[in-house]
Amino acid sequence: MGRASTKENKQIYQIYREECGLTRDGASELMDGVSSARIEKIEYEQTEPTAYDIMQMAQCYKRPELKNYYCTHECHIGKDSVAKVEVKELSNIVLEMIASLNEINPLVSKLVQITRDGVISEDELHDFSLIRTKLRDISVAVNELNLWVEKTAMEK
Repeated sequence: MGRASTKENKQIYQIYREECGLTRDGASELMDGVSSARIEKIEYEQTEPTAYDIMQMAQCYKRPELKNYYCTHECHIGKDSVAKVEVKELSNIVLEMIASLNEINPLVSKLVQITRDGVISEDELHDFSLIRTKLRDISVAVNELNLWVEKTAMEK
């Protein structure tokens, strides 16, 4: 068995691996095509992980949230376009989703009015921006629900 790391400020990848009780060699054996040397380089920030590396780690460590972490923190495209989601309790996710749906419901007719002519005029921009924010809240809640389902399935 490998020795325990004493490094401070560990990367999330190392923290999750260690929480599983895995050495780098042990983790590598459970992954397809990710060597222990590569895991070490990723954990010590000597190389950037690929999407494939992250998919393997998320499965191996039973931490699907690593995929969102990678997209929102390391992927050059995802940093600007992917919303951060958190692992939450199912009841919190559902309540947030219901609240977001209730907030968007009265704005649906406004959205239809704004987009009916295919042009968003200057005076419609504020309302459109608000609607867009509310839709993003719903999207985040849906992604949190998907994450909860994936994580729950991995734990079985």
